Amino acid sequence: MSYETVRASDSDVADALTAERKRQNGTLTLIASENHVSEAVLAAQGSELTNKYAEGYPDSRYYGGCEHADEVEKLAIERANALWGAEHVNVQPHSGTQANMSVYLAMLDAGDRILSLELNDGGHLSHGHPANFTGQTYDIEHYHVDEETGYIDYDALEAKAHDFDPDIIVSGYSAYPRDVEWERVQEIAEAVDAYQLADIAHITGLVAAGVHSSPVGIADFVTGSTHKTVRAGRGGVVMCQAEYADAIDSSVFPGSQGGPLMHNIAGKAVGFGEALEPEFETYAQQVVDNATALGERHSEHGFSLVSGGTDNHLVLVDLRESHPDTSGKDAETALERTGIVLNANTVPGETRSAFNPSGIRIGTPAVTTRGFDETTIREVADLIARVIDSPDDETVAAEVSQRVDELTESFPLYD
Repeated sequence: MSYETVRASDSDVADALTAERKRQNGTLTLIASENHVSEAVLAAQGSELTNKYAEGYPDSRYYGGCEHADEVEKLAIERANALWGAEHVNVQPHSGTQANMSVYLAMLDAGDRILSLELNDGGHLSHGHPANFTGQTYDIEHYHVDEETGYIDYDALEAKAHDFDPDIIVSGYSAYPRDVEWERVQEIAEAVDAYQLADIAHITGLVAAGVHSSPVGIADFVTGSTHKTVRAGRGGVVMCQAEYADAIDSSVFPGSQGGPLMHNIAGKAVGFGEALEPEFETYAQQVVDNATALGERHSEHGFSLVSGGTDNHLVLVDLRESHPDTSGKDAETALERTGIVLNANTVPGETRSAFNPSGIRIGTPAVTTRGFDETTIREVADLIARVIDSPDDETVAAEVSQRVDELTESFPLYD
């Protein structure tokens, strides 16, 4: 990719873009919610559809000149249907949070009740945090994971649902390393006359590839991000049963958004097409295999893993037992100096601030895209352990940085 066209008109932005390309090429991205899309997806997102307003839906727009925008959105919908098997798909949400918003707006009134997983236990801001519109608009209660096992306590969830009487129960999480019992949550939801919203933002690609169980056809609503494990254009998607299609479509537009980002929908269409190829199933399985190997290696180094391991694309490390004087933020900062990029994260039973929590979240989607396998990811775990064991040791930092440089050169990203 060349930024010379940008440079000709804006050298400052071109410099920042060039530096970002260099940063991505030269670092190991282990943030569980990030990935590297193909150059085809990048090209689609930078296409002439950037210029097109297309309020409404295919064949029913509020502007003229939308025939090609219609073609692209229809392709994105058709491919999403093929990937996830939903009765109805809306590909216009700008993000996973916007997808969640569309469900809330369609099905709830202000003050209605949402039951969701506590943020510290692996939930998400858009599931009812007081800093988010959900926490300010709806009545929120939370269920939890068992602090001893790290698994969702479904019996406690059921008891809480009967006590709280929610209108929506949210399943699907941003920092939960285990499979989700969608059927159990649906049974609980139906018993209290609630809907289930399954937020698969992190695992859209794993679900599409069949390496994680699917809530589609079980939960009333399924939302997701399209730029994480599925490696498509940045944005969101919402899926539902046919009976809710009109309500969801109206909630997305005009209820919560204006014109769709057609260039991003083009990126979604291209990425969904790539995910329909047989190679994607191999990729998704490797993501899970790499996460398993990463977790096992960290356990060998004496790190405590929430739930003891993983079923998906991430491991959640609780540093309190092995490194009581090192916060997750300390670890994140020390690792970033060496070119290893991940994020600090809260853990069940968190005793520190959410801004300086006790854990780190490590994901394998992006490095798997680069070509890492179990052997390589175990070495990455070794490097992480070296840095966390000696976060202030400049010699260790220099040696790890050198090895990161060698790994990134061996597994190039963008030419």
